[in-house]
Amino acid sequence: MAIVKIPDENRTIRDDEAIESFLAERGIDFERWTPAKPLPDDATADAILAAYATKIDELKALGGYITADVIDVKPNTPGLDAMLARFSSEHWHDEDEVRLIVEGRGLFHIHPPAGAVFAIEVEAGDLIRVPKGTHHWFDLCGDRRIRAIRLFQDASGWTPHYPQSGVDRDFQPVCFGPAYIPATPHQRA
Repeated sequence: MAIVKIPDENRTIRDDEAIESFLAERGIDFERWTPAKPLPDDATADAILAAYATKIDELKALGGYITADVIDVKPNTPGLDAMLARFSSEHWHDEDEVRLIVEGRGLFHIHPPAGAVFAIEVEAGDLIRVPKGTHHWFDLCGDRRIRAIRLFQDASGWTPHYPQSGVDRDFQPVCFGPAYIPATPHQRA
Protein backbone atom coordinates (compact mmCIF):
# COMPACT_ATOMS: atom_id res chain seq x y z
CA MET A 1 0.00 0.00 0.00
CA ALA A 2 1.34 3.44 -0.93
CA ILE A 3 1.79 6.19 1.63
CA VAL A 4 1.61 9.94 0.94
CA LYS A 5 3.26 12.40 3.30
CA ILE A 6 2.90 16.19 3.18
CA PRO A 7 5.61 17.42 5.59
CA ASP A 8 4.55 21.11 5.61
CA GLU A 9 1.08 20.05 6.76
CA ASN A 10 2.33 17.31 9.12
CA ARG A 11 -0.12 15.03 7.28
CA THR A 12 0.10 11.38 6.20
CA ILE A 13 -2.39 9.56 3.96
CA ARG A 14 -2.46 5.75 4.03
CA ASP A 15 -5.85 4.82 2.53
CA ASP A 16 -5.70 3.84 -1.17
CA GLU A 17 -8.89 5.73 -2.08
CA ALA A 18 -7.76 8.87 -0.24
CA ILE A 19 -4.33 8.63 -1.89
CA GLU A 20 -5.89 8.20 -5.32
CA SER A 21 -8.12 11.26 -4.73
CA PHE A 22 -5.28 13.43 -3.34
CA LEU A 23 -3.02 12.59 -6.27
CA ALA A 24 -5.79 12.97 -8.89
CA GLU A 25 -6.41 16.53 -7.64
CA ARG A 26 -2.76 17.17 -8.52
CA GLY A 27 -2.89 15.49 -11.95
CA ILE A 28 -1.14 12.28 -10.89
CA ASP A 29 -2.74 8.92 -11.63
CA PHE A 30 -2.47 6.18 -9.00
CA GLU A 31 -4.01 2.76 -8.64
CA ARG A 32 -3.31 -0.67 -7.20
CA TRP A 33 -2.75 -3.50 -9.67
CA THR A 34 -1.87 -7.19 -9.49
CA PRO A 35 -0.81 -9.57 -12.26
CA ALA A 36 -3.23 -12.14 -13.64
CA LYS A 37 -1.15 -14.83 -11.93
CA PRO A 38 1.52 -14.66 -9.21
CA LEU A 39 5.13 -14.25 -10.34
CA PRO A 40 8.10 -16.09 -8.88
CA ASP A 41 10.84 -13.96 -7.30
CA ASP A 42 13.21 -14.88 -10.13
CA ALA A 43 10.78 -13.99 -12.95
CA THR A 44 12.49 -12.68 -16.06
CA ALA A 45 11.66 -9.28 -17.53
CA ASP A 46 9.76 -11.02 -20.35
CA ALA A 47 7.70 -13.02 -17.83
CA ILE A 48 6.86 -9.83 -15.92
CA LEU A 49 5.80 -8.02 -19.09
CA ALA A 50 3.67 -11.03 -20.09
CA ALA A 51 2.01 -11.21 -16.65
CA TYR A 52 1.05 -7.52 -16.85
CA ALA A 53 0.36 -7.49 -20.62
CA THR A 54 -3.33 -6.62 -20.26
CA LYS A 55 -2.59 -3.57 -18.10
CA ILE A 56 0.36 -2.53 -20.28
CA ASP A 57 -1.82 -2.67 -23.41
CA GLU A 58 -4.53 -0.64 -21.65
CA LEU A 59 -1.99 2.01 -20.60
CA LYS A 60 -0.47 2.13 -24.09
CA ALA A 61 -3.90 2.76 -25.60
CA LEU A 62 -4.78 5.46 -23.05
CA GLY A 63 -1.48 7.32 -22.93
CA GLY A 64 0.14 6.85 -26.30
CA TYR A 65 2.99 4.80 -24.85
CA ILE A 66 4.83 2.78 -27.47
CA THR A 67 7.27 0.71 -25.44
CA ALA A 68 7.58 -0.92 -22.03
CA ASP A 69 10.52 -2.41 -20.18
CA VAL A 70 11.47 -3.63 -16.72
CA ILE A 71 14.01 -1.87 -14.56
CA ASP A 72 15.55 -4.13 -11.92
CA VAL A 73 17.68 -2.33 -9.34
CA LYS A 74 19.43 -4.11 -6.47
CA PRO A 75 22.02 -2.91 -3.94
CA ASN A 76 24.78 -4.52 -6.05
CA THR A 77 23.66 -3.00 -9.38
CA PRO A 78 26.81 -1.66 -11.09
CA GLY A 79 26.87 2.15 -11.11
CA LEU A 80 23.90 2.35 -8.74
CA ASP A 81 25.01 5.54 -6.98
CA ALA A 82 25.52 7.36 -10.30
CA MET A 83 22.13 6.14 -11.54
CA LEU A 84 20.42 7.28 -8.36
CA ALA A 85 22.10 10.69 -8.58
CA ARG A 86 20.24 11.26 -11.88
CA PHE A 87 16.90 10.53 -10.20
CA SER A 88 17.36 12.08 -6.74
CA SER A 89 17.72 15.68 -7.91
CA GLU A 90 14.63 17.66 -8.85
CA HIS A 91 13.85 17.23 -12.55
CA TRP A 92 11.04 17.01 -15.09
CA HIS A 93 10.50 15.21 -18.41
CA ASP A 94 8.95 15.94 -21.79
CA GLU A 95 6.83 12.81 -21.37
CA ASP A 96 4.93 11.05 -18.60
CA GLU A 97 6.78 8.92 -16.08
CA VAL A 98 4.80 5.70 -15.65
CA ARG A 99 5.87 3.06 -13.14
CA LEU A 100 4.15 -0.16 -12.15
CA ILE A 101 6.05 -1.43 -9.13
CA VAL A 102 6.63 -5.18 -9.15
CA GLU A 103 9.01 -5.49 -6.19
CA GLY A 104 10.70 -3.23 -3.65
CA ARG A 105 9.92 0.33 -2.62
CA GLY A 106 10.75 3.84 -3.69
CA LEU A 107 9.93 7.42 -2.85
CA PHE A 108 8.69 10.04 -5.33
CA HIS A 109 8.79 13.63 -4.12
CA ILE A 110 6.53 15.96 -6.11
CA HIS A 111 7.13 19.73 -6.25
CA PRO A 112 3.91 21.23 -7.58
CA PRO A 113 3.89 24.77 -9.02
CA ALA A 114 1.52 25.77 -6.21
CA GLY A 115 1.19 24.04 -2.87
CA ALA A 116 3.40 22.00 -0.62
CA VAL A 117 5.95 19.40 -1.72
CA PHE A 118 4.67 15.91 -0.97
CA ALA A 119 6.16 12.43 -1.04
CA ILE A 120 4.64 9.20 -2.32
CA GLU A 121 6.15 5.94 -1.12
CA VAL A 122 5.33 3.24 -3.68
CA GLU A 123 5.59 -0.52 -3.31
CA ALA A 124 4.73 -3.70 -5.21
CA GLY A 125 1.31 -3.36 -6.85
CA ASP A 126 1.36 0.45 -7.07
CA LEU A 127 0.89 2.06 -10.48
CA ILE A 128 1.78 5.73 -10.75
CA ARG A 129 1.76 8.16 -13.68
CA VAL A 130 3.57 11.44 -13.09
CA PRO A 131 2.55 13.73 -15.98
CA LYS A 132 5.14 15.33 -18.25
CA GLY A 133 6.43 18.63 -16.95
CA THR A 134 5.87 17.69 -13.29
CA HIS A 135 8.84 18.61 -11.11
CA HIS A 136 9.83 15.60 -9.02
CA TRP A 137 12.68 13.41 -7.79
CA PHE A 138 12.99 9.77 -6.81
CA ASP A 139 14.91 7.86 -4.15
CA LEU A 140 15.10 4.21 -3.23
CA CYS A 141 14.19 3.06 0.26
CA GLY A 142 16.83 1.70 2.65
CA ASP A 143 17.07 -1.74 1.04
CA ARG A 144 17.93 -0.08 -2.31
CA ARG A 145 15.66 -2.46 -4.23
CA ILE A 146 13.05 -1.77 -6.87
CA ARG A 147 11.74 -3.67 -9.85
CA ALA A 148 9.24 -1.82 -12.01
CA ILE A 149 7.63 -1.79 -15.41
CA ARG A 150 8.28 1.50 -17.21
CA LEU A 151 6.27 2.80 -20.15
CA PHE A 152 7.55 5.35 -22.65
CA GLN A 153 6.00 7.57 -25.31
CA ASP A 154 9.39 7.86 -27.04
CA ALA A 155 11.27 4.65 -27.81
CA SER A 156 14.57 6.25 -26.78
CA GLY A 157 13.24 6.89 -23.24
CA TRP A 158 12.93 10.14 -21.36
CA THR A 159 15.45 12.89 -20.81
CA PRO A 160 15.54 14.65 -17.43
CA HIS A 161 15.63 18.45 -17.29
CA TYR A 162 17.08 19.84 -14.05
CA PRO A 163 15.77 23.24 -12.86
CA GLN A 164 18.58 23.51 -10.25
CA SER A 165 16.12 24.91 -7.67
CA GLY A 166 17.77 23.08 -4.77
CA VAL A 167 14.38 22.35 -3.19
CA ASP A 168 15.17 18.62 -3.22
CA ARG A 169 17.94 19.22 -0.65
CA ASP A 170 15.31 20.31 1.89
CA PHE A 171 13.67 16.86 1.99
CA GLN A 172 15.04 13.62 3.39
CA PRO A 173 14.87 10.49 1.22
CA VAL A 174 13.31 8.52 4.08
CA CYS A 175 10.67 5.91 3.38
CA PHE A 176 7.77 5.67 5.77
CA GLY A 177 7.25 1.90 6.07
CA PRO A 178 8.68 0.35 9.28
CA ALA A 179 10.10 -2.58 7.29
CA TYR A 180 12.77 -0.24 5.99
CA ILE A 181 14.24 0.83 9.31
CA PRO A 182 17.24 -1.50 9.47
CA ALA A 183 17.55 -3.64 12.59
CA THR A 184 21.31 -3.80 12.07
CA PRO A 185 23.72 -1.39 10.35
CA HIS A 186 23.17 -1.45 6.59
CA GLN A 187 26.16 -1.75 4.24
CA ARG A 188 25.71 0.19 1.04
CA ALA A 189 27.02 -1.47 -2.10
